[in-house]
Amino acid sequence: MRFILYAAALLLLHFLLTASFCLAIRTTVGGDGLGFRFPEAPYYRNGVECPVSSGDRNLVQVAMTLDFEYLRGSIAAVHSVVRHASCPENIFFHFIAAEFDPASPRVLSKLVRSTFPSLNFRIYIFREDTVINLISSSIRQALENPLNYARNYLGDMLDIQVGRVIYLDSDLVLVDDILKLWNTTLTNSRVIGAPEYCHANFNKYFTAGFWSDPVISRVFRSRKPCYFNTGVMVMDLVHWREGNYRKRIENWMEIQRKKKIYELGSLPPYLLVFAGNVEGIDHRWNQHGLGGDNIRGSCRSLHPGPVSLLHWSGKGKPWVRLDGGSPCPLDHIWESYDLYKGNLIKHQSFPSAFANFFEYPSYLF
Repeated sequence: MRFILYAAALLLLHFLLTASFCLAIRTTVGGDGLGFRFPEAPYYRNGVECPVSSGDRNLVQVAMTLDFEYLRGSIAAVHSVVRHASCPENIFFHFIAAEFDPASPRVLSKLVRSTFPSLNFRIYIFREDTVINLISSSIRQALENPLNYARNYLGDMLDIQVGRVIYLDSDLVLVDDILKLWNTTLTNSRVIGAPEYCHANFNKYFTAGFWSDPVISRVFRSRKPCYFNTGVMVMDLVHWREGNYRKRIENWMEIQRKKKIYELGSLPPYLLVFAGNVEGIDHRWNQHGLGGDNIRGSCRSLHPGPVSLLHWSGKGKPWVRLDGGSPCPLDHIWESYDLYKGNLIKHQSFPSAFANFFEYPSYLF
């Protein structure tokens, strides 16, 4: 009799487990197909002084990556751009999505459109096999994501008519009009513009093996290299294509695969190709490092001076710290642009009689 009761209890438990699991799979995926809920953002209109855009004329071209892991950050970044823009309807977003991301381009497009109905945008598929064999190990696994290297291929992916673009990372917000950044003049045929930091210890971005190699280290002999962060760049794609800068970056990545010359993912190849020949932009346009260092993600304060863009580069992301109940002070600025409203459906809990048999998370994601 005891055996029969035990067997019946196991069958009942199996039924409850199976039923609850199937229910969770069906109900946690919302109308966007991701299980996320983003309400529609306010509609930001052009001011009376804004020129009428015709084709690509008078459009501010912005490129960003769009993926499942950083989706919340991307939505907040877009929201901050259009919220502070004097001519928000004259901004065109080029979103780069990974080929094998959990969210398909169709789903991402539907989500962006439902959140920003008036947004001008296009989604491109980045084939990861384009770069996967060039990526070497880094000090943090997140830096090895192939999508981090998508900025290298903007000249190939974007239409040839797009001659200039602002590249933005997904972990930042603007608090100023992006048109001011767009109007940056790139002098002397420079290919990119970015805030430079010439007092940084440039040596630390490369290994001792790099500096001890007389052949490869001479790349900096004829120029004064300064550090710059690749999360905010004004890029001249005409000169980029003409100079085949994609291949120049890939050449350094191939050297890195053979001999370890740097540690920090996609940044050092840009330093090797461009440092010392960058159009310096005011530091207000990239108050970076707010995510702390790449190991601990500690809290940091702003650099001295005015602020137009806050960038949570580094390990600590504001949405993670806010959800974890331990935000840094500046994370609350990011929070004011966050449109995320949480997952849609909680898992159905088991009857209390079986609570000790199985432990499971409250949410699927």
